[in-house]
Amino acid sequence: MKKIKKQRNKESHSHIPFRLNLLFFVVFLLFVSLIARLAYLQIIKGEEYKAEVERTESTVVRGNVPRGEIYDAKLRPLVANEAKNTIMYTRGSNTKAENMARIARDLSELIEIDHLSPFEAKKGDLSIRDLKDYFYATNTDEMKDRAKKYADKNQLSINDVSYSDIVSLIDEAELMDYSDDELKAIAIYTKMNAAYALSTVNIKNKEVSEEEIAAISEYADTLPGITTGTDWNRIYPQNDTLRSVLGSVSTEEQGIPESEEKEYLAKGYSRNDRIGRSLIEYEYETVLRGSKSISRTETDNAGDILTQSEVYSGAKGNNLVLTIDMDFQNRVDKIVTDVLSKRRGLNNGVYAVAINPKNGNVLAMSGKSLVDGQIQDDSLGTISKSFEVGSSMKAATVLAGYMDGAISLGNNTIVDQPLRISGSRSISSVFNRSGRQSVNDITALQKSSNVYMAMIAMRMGGYWNYQQNQSLPIDGQATANKMRGYYQQFGLGSTTGIDLPNEATGQVSPVDNAGQALFYSFGQFDTYTPMQLAQYISTVANGGIRYAPRLVSEIRETNPDTGEVGSLAYEVEPKVMNYIDLPSEEFERVQRGLYQVLNGNYGFAPSVFAGTPYTAAGKTGTAQASYWGDQVERRNESVTNITFAGYAPYDDPEIAVAVVIPYLPNGRTGTDHVGMTRQIMDAYFEVGDYANEEPTSAELEEEQ
Repeated sequence: MKKIKKQRNKESHSHIPFRLNLLFFVVFLLFVSLIARLAYLQIIKGEEYKAEVERTESTVVRGNVPRGEIYDAKLRPLVANEAKNTIMYTRGSNTKAENMARIARDLSELIEIDHLSPFEAKKGDLSIRDLKDYFYATNTDEMKDRAKKYADKNQLSINDVSYSDIVSLIDEAELMDYSDDELKAIAIYTKMNAAYALSTVNIKNKEVSEEEIAAISEYADTLPGITTGTDWNRIYPQNDTLRSVLGSVSTEEQGIPESEEKEYLAKGYSRNDRIGRSLIEYEYETVLRGSKSISRTETDNAGDILTQSEVYSGAKGNNLVLTIDMDFQNRVDKIVTDVLSKRRGLNNGVYAVAINPKNGNVLAMSGKSLVDGQIQDDSLGTISKSFEVGSSMKAATVLAGYMDGAISLGNNTIVDQPLRISGSRSISSVFNRSGRQSVNDITALQKSSNVYMAMIAMRMGGYWNYQQNQSLPIDGQATANKMRGYYQQFGLGSTTGIDLPNEATGQVSPVDNAGQALFYSFGQFDTYTPMQLAQYISTVANGGIRYAPRLVSEIRETNPDTGEVGSLAYEVEPKVMNYIDLPSEEFERVQRGLYQVLNGNYGFAPSVFAGTPYTAAGKTGTAQASYWGDQVERRNESVTNITFAGYAPYDDPEIAVAVVIPYLPNGRTGTDHVGMTRQIMDAYFEVGDYANEEPTSAELEEEQ
């Protein structure tokens, strides 16, 4: 019996309890490991992970500063800044759209901002896209579901669905019920959404009230990224004077040009920075831009801004001092305006340039044009528009003759007689339509001999023995090109080097026959700008130094105490483009010829300049031209341009003047070009009608 019982006991022992024990033991070990791991995470690593969750980053954000200003030669402002309060937003490095929408809603309760719905008018403050962007920001979960369905429907990966695809899924009907308060929040969100990561944009910079500034300061802790400060606008104290030359600055919305984005970003610009877009503002961008302010911005691990403090307030850009005295510029503007107001025929503009021949300083550059019957500033036209100038450039032809060897001091007399050339129009001089008269370089300029200039061109082409009614055995194109090479040394047909971008160089026309090269010699073919004409006569006046016309003479800092123009930072030196390689005796003969034009006994010009306390020299010009103005249907009509290029005083030139009055009726040109020059010189020397002129408001301010 005992044996049987023992056997049963052995059978009752099974391997199952052992497996259970093993399982329990394994489970126990797992729990111990889990507890140990939790203890490790909480006790040993707890503070580290807590710090990671609460981690913040300190990042540098650069902000805009006011641009430098532009002053005239007497330090009177031409382009200034008008300070104004502004409300700004700096976007975090990874700020979510829904967070910006919340901030926009909170801010909308504190400030007023234009927020007209696109459904209320044709041109509201907001666009349909603005409303869709806000709808997306406030309905992100819904929009993600729509995006997924769109992707499935079009068999796309969700990553292939663009933001534009997503917002296109928003129906306009869903946007029409926004309340007035919501529209205000949308207007704010739209401006915030325009900011790039860690860049600053203006939310409101017009009519920001002190109450709004105070409210934002009070609720600053609940408005991350929102700050208040000072912004600026460009203003023009001299109104339209030189407005077309001073240039413009981009708006914050325009920012830097997309075509040059890489270049500007590499220079430290942000995409929404305001930059010089044209002319002086563009040419001197690096001087005017200033040094950006630096703020230390603290963001949380989501990229949202927690705090922002200024490290460096930045420095306003340096200021430009122009060579132009506004008193003289205003007088020239009035002279030009008075002439244009008497317009005849297709004449729609008048242009005048005054330069100091000793250094290239632009003393005045005035252009006025008619636009829709109104006279407007067109100073830019002095470098951007070109015209046939006629005989006013003949001094360059005579000097080119000396440079080429076509004439010399011992051989400069030519018989003036009508030239009849086979296959070309005849050429004659006004003072001698039918006879034969011997003229030298001086009398050729005084009496404006077309024949003298044409004979110089013939000789340049290699033909010295002119015979009536014969064809010219010269290469017309090669001869014209040779003359162009000489003229360019005076600035005619080449860039003048003026410190403005994109100046025109004039129209160069192909020469179809040898006779055309002769007409080219007295200003009847290529076109030149008024600035080129002024540079040419300056080069003649000073004896052969071609200075680049210069608008900016100094770069000055800003006085930190007053905010006004400060100490000299840099003086812009005159720039020499080239020297004319001719003996002074040859220059002196040409200068004597120009002297005779205004002081001799031939023509009407001496009577216009009679009685001046200064002695002037110069040359008139009359060009048979074709109209090429704004009235397209009348282009190619025959017109006459009248011009003048002169300087004074004759023995020590201080001012060189070029005047162009284009598109006058043929045969009815008048003498305004010479009269204008006399007035401009009188205004410069403050004689004649300008001797006892009442001081301008600017002059009175200066005296006080």
